[in-house]
Amino acid sequence: MDNLLQGNVLDRIKDIPSKSIQTVVTSPPYWGLRNYGEDEQLGLEETPEEYVHHMVQVFRGVRDALKDDGTLWLNIGDSYASSGQFGKPGEQSIGPKELSYGRAPTPPGLKVKDLVGIPWRLAFALQRDDWFLRQDIIWAKGNPMPESVKDRCTKSHEYIFLLTKSSKYYYDYKAIAEKSIHFETDKRAKLGRVPHKSGKSASKDNQYAIDGVGFSEDGLKNKRSVWNINTKPSSVAHFAVFPEKIPELCIKAGSRVGDTVLDPFFGSGTTGFVAQRLDRKWVGIELNPEYIKIAEQRFRQQELFAPHGSEMEEHDYITHHDPGDENDKRNNKRSYPMG
Repeated sequence: MDNLLQGNVLDRIKDIPSKSIQTVVTSPPYWGLRNYGEDEQLGLEETPEEYVHHMVQVFRGVRDALKDDGTLWLNIGDSYASSGQFGKPGEQSIGPKELSYGRAPTPPGLKVKDLVGIPWRLAFALQRDDWFLRQDIIWAKGNPMPESVKDRCTKSHEYIFLLTKSSKYYYDYKAIAEKSIHFETDKRAKLGRVPHKSGKSASKDNQYAIDGVGFSEDGLKNKRSVWNINTKPSSVAHFAVFPEKIPELCIKAGSRVGDTVLDPFFGSGTTGFVAQRLDRKWVGIELNPEYIKIAEQRFRQQELFAPHGSEMEEHDYITHHDPGDENDKRNNKRSYPMG
């Protein structure tokens, strides 16, 4: 698997050539939630400010690798301030079902039971670091994790932020357009000219509107910013696996066939898996060698060995951190295709 880089993301992101990535789809470790058992892991910082600082550094490197018209799709969850404690990294072996759960101690400025607000802290920090914060997307989960709380609602959503390197960027809205319910239920949708609620005709460039809702002549409308997507279990992946639908939407909107997709927090490889299914190339970075084994196992189980996605233009990558072996970098061009 020559396009998966093992090691600390702050180090390995430097190995990716400048302006070689079209879109980035990723979900970094959340702050104060779980111990993955790696000394260099992110998410166990003592304060939210330290966590956000590290993430800004990571995505500064990501921005260097991103093309000028590229996009970043960042999924990030929140957590609550607590008096709980984590085990220290390395206290137990970490595998797909061996994770240390807990909450970080309450940092200064927060109270026990406070919602920390990590997603927006990070989004605004990235905005200050010269990213364009284009949109907050709500990932609404129809099957959220049960909670025993009785003094607030059960958490059933996370954020996906769309950030860009430039004010002008590649975005294929047609690739993720969704069906308009009005097209199926309102007979006026079959007409060539459809009255707007204002009483004026809404026909323009094959665009129509019913009750103020726009759609095209094929009944499709622009994708809305609330994505109703259920989580799905995986028999080989760790607990935080993406539903495939999320990277599918991001990759379709943010890249063309043949473009390269990056996930700097690769985990079990869902982003790369979907990228290859969509005929994109991919690069991943992962710190934990156990998760690399999980990803490799997952790819092999799919039995999808298509030739596409095996090379990244003129740039070759190796799986393990061995920067001195230039012969491997030049000659090792095979990868496990993902479907």
